[in-house]
Amino acid sequence: MTQKFGDLAPSLYPGERLGLPEEGPRSVARVGRRLLAICIDWALAWLPAYLLIGGPHAMWWHSLSFCVLQIIFIPTIGGSLGHRIVGLHVVPIAGGWVGVWRPIVRSVLVTLVIPALVWDSDQRGFHDKIAGTVLIRA
Repeated sequence: MTQKFGDLAPSLYPGERLGLPEEGPRSVARVGRRLLAICIDWALAWLPAYLLIGGPHAMWWHSLSFCVLQIIFIPTIGGSLGHRIVGLHVVPIAGGWVGVWRPIVRSVLVTLVIPALVWDSDQRGFHDKIAGTVLIRA
């Protein structure tokens, strides 16, 4: 019997198909921690943009600052400052080091916001799917 599109059985919990545990360390990050982490990251990106630039152009600098902070911290400390503060970690699905290109792709897509709102059954946003990463509890 061949499977048709949409015939895949639903996961019992987020991360099951990825071989991740249901709860505890290495389980898929849930919505509450994700939202808190992104709020922290946006606030940290806001500081240099509005304190150094100010004015009507600060919004663009804020987005650029957010993206740059993500690109710097994901490969160096395993996640953004917000991720690390709330106990999350960005890892590649294939294992190993996240590298340089994944944080760039992921960060640009998160900065666009829309991909972060589109999730799959493993609670991975479109930005994580494209980058081949998953946000897990540390």
